[in-house]
Amino acid sequence: MTETMTTVHRGFLLTLDPLHVGSGGYRLGRVDLPIIREPGTNLPKIPGTSLSGAARAYAAMLKDGSPNGKIKCAGQREHCGDCDVCLTFGFSKSARWREKAYSGMANIFDARLVLFPVASMAGPVWVTTRSALAQAGFEGIPAKEPDGAWITREWPAGHLNLGWLLIPVREAAPPRLPSGFKAGEWDAIQDRIVITGEDLFSQVVNSNLEIRTSVSINPDTGAAQEHALFTYEAIPRATWLHLEMVVHQYREFTGKKWKTPAEVVWGGLEMAETLGLGGMGTRGFGRVRVLRCEGGAA
Repeated sequence: MTETMTTVHRGFLLTLDPLHVGSGGYRLGRVDLPIIREPGTNLPKIPGTSLSGAARAYAAMLKDGSPNGKIKCAGQREHCGDCDVCLTFGFSKSARWREKAYSGMANIFDARLVLFPVASMAGPVWVTTRSALAQAGFEGIPAKEPDGAWITREWPAGHLNLGWLLIPVREAAPPRLPSGFKAGEWDAIQDRIVITGEDLFSQVVNSNLEIRTSVSINPDTGAAQEHALFTYEAIPRATWLHLEMVVHQYREFTGKKWKTPAEVVWGGLEMAETLGLGGMGTRGFGRVRVLRCEGGAA
């Protein structure tokens, strides 16, 4: 009998391209194809289902090289029941366990916004809040809410614009990455962090999402389809999102390529730096870089 173990793993997703994870269907409003958001805060997120599906598919590709272009154990059918991918993500029925189904060992939660890039008269800055930093495990966070915003660099002007919004700012020491993380990407932006109040953050984010306009193509003529103009929004590149995963290892994991279920998930997600996440992949969207704790669990 295998001893049950539960471990928590944390990481960050850094968007290398605009990222569009659609909410499904057209909606009346600012754009035709909006991205999915948190209901309470109206902030963009990446659903755990999107991350889990991509991680499984990419891990299955890495598992055996997908001979003849056929990827096994990636979807709803043809599960073997005893490979790294099946053990990590679960399966409904398999060639080995015809009458059984097993849930996965890795629970991947929604990736939530932490640092959002915005243009300002001080150049690009990354906007966040005290609660977003705390939930992501950052240290050295200011002890109180700012009257306006904190900025982690010397800014004698006293006021700073975040897109269209002009607010008073005061200097503060930059927060520190959670223990176990080392990222050169953080070194490049740590003196460009702006910490706002909760009341402003959603307004700043939703006013500075990337919006693009496209037109449908007529398959018969290869030209633009008349009256088929549409708009869609995306999380801009250089955005940081916090990712959390819980591994509940209730069965024996006899990994052949990876040592633990967490390594299977990370290995799959790291392929997103090449193959991307979400929609509009043929339009230059979707590549994401994974930044994870060097010690594994955090």
